[in-house]
Amino acid sequence: MSHACEHHTPAAGSILNLARYRRVLWIALWINAAMFGIELFSGWHSGSLSLLADSIDFAGDALNYGVSLAVLSAALAWRARAAVVKALCMMGFGALILGRAVWTMHTGTVPDSTTMGAVGLLALIANVAVAWMLYAFREGDANMRSVWLCSRNDAIGNVLVMLAAAGVLGTGSGWPDLLVAAGMAALALHGGWQVMRQARRELADGQDAAHAHNSHHHGHSH
Repeated sequence: MSHACEHHTPAAGSILNLARYRRVLWIALWINAAMFGIELFSGWHSGSLSLLADSIDFAGDALNYGVSLAVLSAALAWRARAAVVKALCMMGFGALILGRAVWTMHTGTVPDSTTMGAVGLLALIANVAVAWMLYAFREGDANMRSVWLCSRNDAIGNVLVMLAAAGVLGTGSGWPDLLVAAGMAALALHGGWQVMRQARRELADGQDAAHAHNSHHHGHSH
């Protein structure tokens, strides 16, 4: 889901906003990192795989904000390398959730629906708060505008966790939780794969541009 949320520098015309942008990114980073920890802990202790799967989004977003802060003025190649690391993390975590889902199918564990619903609601509030803070920078560039798609996707994930909680409460079985978790894990794998493909393309383009620049430079020096 978080593959739609690449956050980079606003357009050159908004240099004055850069300090404010940096401050907002730090706040967004801490909110997402905190929610990742809360969902990871709650998911593990309540036995809810959909909460664990939803924490992937928060981890992915926190990484995005961290990368944005680290490479606010860095070359595209470094952003692309950072994206490769993020993609590997997303895909690894997605595979872990799917593996755990298969294991849970055999053990038949029923998660705690109250924890699922409460943490799902808290996550939804956190995502809305981050989207509201980043609203001022929506005109920055294509990446900043994509925060809306990103926030919407994250909010859908939170709502799905709450629906899974209702399903677990209503049926007394863990299947609603497993189905939502499997869907989210599949999205994380797909998102990670897309980020990886784009990053590799950017790295290749960067190398091509460097070669072209060097040959142009040599041509002039003769």
